[in-house]
Amino acid sequence: MSVLEAVREYHDELTAIRRDLHQHPELGFEEHRTSDLVAAKLAEWGIDVHRGLGGTGVVGVLRRGNGRASIGLRADMDALPILEATGHEYASNSPGRMHACGHDGHTTMLLGAARYLAEHGKFNGTVNFIFQPAEEGLGGASAMLASGLFQKFPCDAVFGMHNRPGLAVGKFIIRPGAMMAAGAFFDITVKGRGAHGARPEDSVDPVLAAAAITTALQSVVARNVTPGEAAVLSVTCLQAGNAYNVIPETAIIRGTARAYRRETMQLIEDNLQRIASHTAAGFGATAEVNFRLLFAPLVNEPAATTAIADAAALLAGDANVERNGEQVMGSEDFSFMLEALPGAYINLGNGNSAPVHNDRYDFNDDAIPFGAGLYVMLVEQSLAS
Repeated sequence: MSVLEAVREYHDELTAIRRDLHQHPELGFEEHRTSDLVAAKLAEWGIDVHRGLGGTGVVGVLRRGNGRASIGLRADMDALPILEATGHEYASNSPGRMHACGHDGHTTMLLGAARYLAEHGKFNGTVNFIFQPAEEGLGGASAMLASGLFQKFPCDAVFGMHNRPGLAVGKFIIRPGAMMAAGAFFDITVKGRGAHGARPEDSVDPVLAAAAITTALQSVVARNVTPGEAAVLSVTCLQAGNAYNVIPETAIIRGTARAYRRETMQLIEDNLQRIASHTAAGFGATAEVNFRLLFAPLVNEPAATTAIADAAALLAGDANVERNGEQVMGSEDFSFMLEALPGAYINLGNGNSAPVHNDRYDFNDDAIPFGAGLYVMLVEQSLAS
């Protein structure tokens, strides 16, 4: 019996777990029920359970033989603050919270792999099953690292996985090197002097200064980033005042920046700071910048990329594995784990679903055996007896 066929033997049970998680979504660092479920399942299958990593994180440890090699497998657990509109019978029972990115599926796939490896796994070494909180911009990976994740649970390499809507179930995409962008949010607070709208000469108009800053920021990428390198700086929010006849004292600019190298992110931050402060000063105003790097660039180590791509090919056939996929401007905080250790991150197909972070998104349960099976193949190939 193949690994895929073996996992499908308990596909119904895994689907029930996935839908239970979907029905009970929890936001970042609040995944108490989810952590309880994960810990209980791991313990049921005889896996050593460790809790409290990064707050609500869970690590399961499974050892076989006397091998000294080790591997880390990571899944994210948190949901998003979105009101679900799928209409499913297992839809979120917490209004305004929803598994709109498939972390319920990721958690279930890793549980599926843990069960198979505990019951049937043929490997020699240690597998660390890492269930991470707060992936959605709240710093869950960094919190686990700060808790001593890889000091307490050493790994030679660490691997992660994410579903991809629009890619057929049973297909995989990966690429070596930079695969996903670093991501930052920024706030620029422009301070001037308020006045009556009929007497603008009494003001230092922060709205005018903020508008000029917004326009000037478009030069950061166009005139500072080399044309051969991709980067994005987007102003997504401009807020100021609430009356027709009042020039306010403050205007706020918000937005995001993305790039595939930390050095480029630093270049963007430096130039954003320079343009904001000097442009504001030209209008007699001041600008205070808060630039926050939320995600590092996600960079796949070449050997680890080959290892997980080969495992996917053994599972689903080489024709179903794209080994040199396109780069993605989205971000993922598994990137911080990949800065700490070699490893790789792969996408698997979610079929013709709504996009992630959408109120009609749902993880495709048909993908569960492929994700769980991939992790099993990767462990058995990497930690061969």
